[in-house]
Amino acid sequence: MDNFLSKEELRGLGLKEYGEDVLIGRHAVLYSPEKLSLGNHVRIDDFTVISGNVTLRDYIHISQFCGLYGGDEGIVMEDFSGLSSKCSIYAVSDDYSGASMTNPMVPARYKPGSISSPVRIGRHAIIGCNSVVLPGVTVAEGTAVGSMSLCNKSTEEWAMYVGIPARKKGERRRDILELEKQFHGECGERI
Repeated sequence: MDNFLSKEELRGLGLKEYGEDVLIGRHAVLYSPEKLSLGNHVRIDDFTVISGNVTLRDYIHISQFCGLYGGDEGIVMEDFSGLSSKCSIYAVSDDYSGASMTNPMVPARYKPGSISSPVRIGRHAIIGCNSVVLPGVTVAEGTAVGSMSLCNKSTEEWAMYVGIPARKKGERRRDILELEKQFHGECGERI
């Protein structure tokens, strides 16, 4: 048995949409697959949990044990972005101040402080293992987030961030953009 779902199994999931060359691990958990949109060349490894509105564009890799919690607001990962193992991306969160009740089993009217805001992971952004991205954050194009970082604010393009909370550590090289042009040229794909 293959570690990834077959094409027939993939068709049977009821995904909102999906492209070519999509690999989903047999042990990934997809809550509300009808809200999941997958582009071309997407790989979701085992033990990943995806719930709510989530859009993964082209050439995306989600490593093992990640969690993407899109809620109604949603998470979008742009082309060539990726998550290392054990990353958590939240477009929704409970209010932990005590002003609201918490947990998904409590009706929304008792959770007035719930936080819900879209998350965007830009093109060529990479998020290191065990990192967390909170609601409303944009991880800008080309951003590299170091392992075990907490992104509670949006980042600048082509920068490196590390720490809790994540702070800008330096600039990231843009050689990737030339490599992308070469890649598309060899594959005959659009740029």
